[in-house]
Amino acid sequence: MHLPSWLVSDRAGLVLLTVLLILGIAVPVLNLLVPPDHPLHLTAYTVTLLGKYLCYALLAVSIDLVWGYMGILSLGHAAFFALGGYCFGMYLMRQIGTRGVYGDPLLPDFMVFLNWSELPWYWHGFDSFGFAALMVLVVPGLLAFVFGWFAFRSRVSGVYLSIITQALTYALMLAFFRNEMGFGGNNGLTDFKDVLGVPLHDDGTRIVLFVLSALALAGGYLLCRWLVSTRMGRVLVAIRDSEDRARFLGYRVERVKALVFTLSAMLAAVAGALYVPQVGIINPGEFAPLNSIEAVIWVAVGGRGTLVGAVIGAVLVNYAKTWLTGALPEVWLFALGGLFVAVTVLLPYGLIGLLRRKEKTA
Repeated sequence: MHLPSWLVSDRAGLVLLTVLLILGIAVPVLNLLVPPDHPLHLTAYTVTLLGKYLCYALLAVSIDLVWGYMGILSLGHAAFFALGGYCFGMYLMRQIGTRGVYGDPLLPDFMVFLNWSELPWYWHGFDSFGFAALMVLVVPGLLAFVFGWFAFRSRVSGVYLSIITQALTYALMLAFFRNEMGFGGNNGLTDFKDVLGVPLHDDGTRIVLFVLSALALAGGYLLCRWLVSTRMGRVLVAIRDSEDRARFLGYRVERVKALVFTLSAMLAAVAGALYVPQVGIINPGEFAPLNSIEAVIWVAVGGRGTLVGAVIGAVLVNYAKTWLTGALPEVWLFALGGLFVAVTVLLPYGLIGLLRRKEKTA
């Protein structure tokens, strides 16, 4: 099989895809076929944790596309991640049916508790998997396009755009906290039972979700790598390096930025949709600006403008978070801030930059 030239020249990308392939085979085998008392057995918790890391890695890739290649520092991508999660969470809530605490065949438990008499119009259709999967792309994509269209046409850029994106996710967080919005308020959506008629807590379902997360990350990476290797990718870099010069050369900078920003938001939404069934909950806390800032730090640690670096940074930082929040929970935020400062000062090109520097000097 002949690989396209843009992929053949991407050695780090091939390594990443190989690792994902190995994980996609090894994790199901070690979880389903190796006996639980064997030291190589992977528990359901570990499978879920790995799946969550892969979702975060896809979110990081989406941020790297707009930040590393187009120079847009988005501090609001958690909004698109959470919207994708809510869209799929609504489908999972509709699947509960009469198995909820109140046994209502139509209304989710939180609506019965809050004395809602009928299902809100925007919940209709979410009993269909196909409709929900479509909305995972449409809702965040439409928001990103409308937001980007007005922001980029107004030539908002730099730190001002970063502040606006953060304001966007903060506003959404406040809105989703309100019970009258019909999304479960502070508690969000939870108590999911099954997906496509299959229990969510079955080992086989967890494995399928993990494999889907690996495929989504591989697909998202390939899409972004292909995009940045085309003429469009060179336009993105030109916009990043000198937006006015790109505009002077005749490129419709605003349209390009809106299009790629929308694509990035849709990738983040897919990550959120895969994240929700694996962790079993989605609540307004996912919109928190801190989540968006953490995702930017993942990219900075791995090395922005590389795509592979975003994946590495997301996995390493989240592994450190898992370990440190268990051992020393009060230290995590200080460690995260220190890590960002250290990378900014000592490793401006992240871990990928460090590896490339060592290769050149070897």
